[in-house]
Amino acid sequence: MNPVDLATSLHRALEAGESGPALRRHFAADAVTVERPNLIKPNGARSPLEEMLANSEKGTGLLSRQKYDVHSALVSGDTAILRLTWTGTLRDGRELVAHIAQFVDTRDGLISAIETYDCYEPF
Repeated sequence: MNPVDLATSLHRALEAGESGPALRRHFAADAVTVERPNLIKPNGARSPLEEMLANSEKGTGLLSRQKYDVHSALVSGDTAILRLTWTGTLRDGRELVAHIAQFVDTRDGLISAIETYDCYEPF
């Protein structure tokens, strides 16, 4: 599977409500995610796989729905470079919207790292 397909496969799983250990199949054992500073995480964050999976479960508890709309995608070697809009609907019905540049590194058919630049609309 090419890097863009791996990234969008993860997006579809998240949209379907998958979280925690169910997402492990998408990732290399040493995978990390790096979130650059944004409105929700002003200092940014770096999370290893176990923390990523735990955070996905927290997100599922806060959101009733999430959607990833990929506007463009490029492949450079083993990296997918995506420009997308994420929309998350909170359990109280409010929406969060982020315009994202996402870099997804892959290795041996799995995601090894995700780096995101999330630009949230005011909420």
